Amino acid sequence: MIMNITMLSYDVPLSVRTSFGDIVVGLNRPLALIALPIAIAAVIGFINYRASGTASARSRRLFAISRITVIALLVFAAAGPFTVITMETTGDPSVSLLVDRSNSTAVGPNQTEELVEGIESEGIPATVSTIARGERSPIGDGIAANLQENGSVVVVSDGQATGGQSLSATAEFARSINATISTVAFDSTQTEQYVTLTGPSKTSVGVESQILTRVRGVEATDPVTVTVSIDGEQVTEETLDDGTGRIPVRHTFESVGAHRVTAAVENDDTYSQNNIARSTIRVVNKPTILYVSQGEYPLQSYLQQLYTVETASSIPETLDPYYAVVVQNTAADDLGNIERLQRFVIDGNGLLMLGGPNGFEGGGYDSSSIGTMLPVQVGEGTPGSARVILAIDVSGSTGSGMQIQKAVALNALGQLGDSTSVGVVGFNRQAYEVVGLEQLTENRDTTRQRIRQLRAGGGTNIANGLRGAEEMLDGQRGTVILISDGVDARSRATVVAESLGRRGVRVITVGAGQRVNEPLLEQIADISGGTYFQANETDRLRILFGGSGRQFDGEGLTIVDSGHFITSGVEVTATPDQVNDVSVRPGGTFLVAGSNGDPAVAAWRYGLGRVATITAYQSGGGLGGLLNEPDSLLVTKSVNYAIGNPERKTTGVTGADDTRVGSPATITYRGDSPPTNTSASFRAVRDGVYRASVTPETEGFKEISGATYAANYPAEYAGFGTAPALSEAVRATDGRQFEPSDTAEIAEFARQQSTQVRDVEQRWEWVLIILALIIFVTEVVIRRVQVYQGHTQQESGLT
Repeated sequence: MIMNITMLSYDVPLSVRTSFGDIVVGLNRPLALIALPIAIAAVIGFINYRASGTASARSRRLFAISRITVIALLVFAAAGPFTVITMETTGDPSVSLLVDRSNSTAVGPNQTEELVEGIESEGIPATVSTIARGERSPIGDGIAANLQENGSVVVVSDGQATGGQSLSATAEFARSINATISTVAFDSTQTEQYVTLTGPSKTSVGVESQILTRVRGVEATDPVTVTVSIDGEQVTEETLDDGTGRIPVRHTFESVGAHRVTAAVENDDTYSQNNIARSTIRVVNKPTILYVSQGEYPLQSYLQQLYTVETASSIPETLDPYYAVVVQNTAADDLGNIERLQRFVIDGNGLLMLGGPNGFEGGGYDSSSIGTMLPVQVGEGTPGSARVILAIDVSGSTGSGMQIQKAVALNALGQLGDSTSVGVVGFNRQAYEVVGLEQLTENRDTTRQRIRQLRAGGGTNIANGLRGAEEMLDGQRGTVILISDGVDARSRATVVAESLGRRGVRVITVGAGQRVNEPLLEQIADISGGTYFQANETDRLRILFGGSGRQFDGEGLTIVDSGHFITSGVEVTATPDQVNDVSVRPGGTFLVAGSNGDPAVAAWRYGLGRVATITAYQSGGGLGGLLNEPDSLLVTKSVNYAIGNPERKTTGVTGADDTRVGSPATITYRGDSPPTNTSASFRAVRDGVYRASVTPETEGFKEISGATYAANYPAEYAGFGTAPALSEAVRATDGRQFEPSDTAEIAEFARQQSTQVRDVEQRWEWVLIILALIIFVTEVVIRRVQVYQGHTQQESGLT
């Protein structure tokens, strides 16, 4: 027998349940039992008062037993008794074929009629529903609309969704209702190629930009010629011998404004719409930044290649012309007017603080107001200040993968120091306390043992797991390490995560299980200010928790959070020999660690502005290898993070998003009031910023309100062949992938799927109420019979 007594539930106020093998018995509202002793006392008092001196002891005893039994039954009914039994259910087998008739499937044969004939020849009825047609492919929506609890569908599609919910979200929904998604293999038989362009939406004058042209397709074997042009002038023409491939082009723009880029292929395939791709690149003047230092360092000349740089030895009288301030190896006393710098950042500008022997602990930042602006603080984090809740998914979806969850939890526990306060919450549909929040000093073995004893079962509600962790923190700041496969389609996990982030509680998510929904776990981590790790990456947890719990010994720099703007796509190879003695503040984001685990790069928002710190440096105060490729990208992106939008100080149209035919493009205008002499309708989004949406009906470069944007071919022509997301949905729901000739196998699978093993919940309030009614009526009838027979007055006195 397994019994969970302390429940932190949010579907109901509180619940308890006890397991006897495959049968779970529980109460949905156990707090109702509090009324039982009160009611019993009231009944006894009533009997003693009404029957004192007239009724016999036997009559009073029988009457009390009857009424107490009735009241007990009613109270237990109010408590919501239920049982959950695992049982096998059967149904009538049938096949629901969901057919995709969108244009992207035209490169393969139409096999629907043959499938229906073959399945029905096996004695299984088949129904056909169309889930996509023409240039619209909301495949995820179509599948979800046809799913039924414990049901199964067979999808005849290439999986190239162009709208609606994602196939991963559809798979989550299918798993939540125990439904399966199967497919019939889609084979392309006709040649189809399409071209795409990828490049920066904005860049600066004089800065080299890379524009990438890709040609993809199906059944493409013949050579194809690709031409790339900028502002109508051809910049390259290359031939791809295999019919697909990529062509990178490096180009430096010398004038501001919107520049038009096109890439075209010459071929003879199914569709001609996707043989030309268009893109606009908005070129702006180099943003002006202020570089503050007390010495001469190579970083200054590096920055001058990318930005308009002005230098100073301290904060000047005005900072209005600058987008960001970069400070290198400068003590607090030498910075000048720090209050002016604070106002500059709070108003929406940026600051990048680089370390050195005269920075941070060597520059008196801990005793200066400059320290309050930074995402790091001088010195190691206070031992014992860390509060960590391990929220472990014990739902049935983990299955045998529960071993992975346990291993990850035990591994994380081993990386936390004895002075760290740790609690453990298990969750499925509800959350329950496994170990209370206590320091690990004398509680490590107990915590380890309780984690090993966890068993899987029930549905998944990540939101309730996060709420359980929040309740255990009891209003204090801390960190939640969520260990889950992320299979949860219906709870509001991201809403809870956002609320936790606002309260200073970050959620670190670890994807663990047989099938992991990484997008949801990444979103939960990102929205709360945390980090997502795969199960094999948890060694980096040592870096995130400072104090006596840190046990990290690396070589060079280690990226801790690869999802941040600064670290995304960055490779670090440099080995700077110094890192300032700092730790990340609550609310700061730990991005890169030094060889000893100290934060080498961190960032956060300060007011409306952005602040980043680079505390790794070379002896003497320079950055050494950090200014060489590929590490220099880390420095560049740190500066760009601080700069933010390079057009926020300009007026007029500052952005026009490229789009596709039939999809809206967003135009951004900055100024005191929106333009009026235009067909676009601008709306205010905040002070001085206005936006309008326009939807093009034809392809080409479009102009509106002085803005230029590209309208490309519809998304329906930008993907052919079987999409990986469809195959993943099949795998995630334990479905099957059939060949077009497997009609007998499809029919047999339908027979198997009509028999399901599932949890059936039965409510028992009605039984207890009927029993109470029977006992009450029986007791009343017996007393009336006694009155009729003339016994009551002499023997009981209870009339």
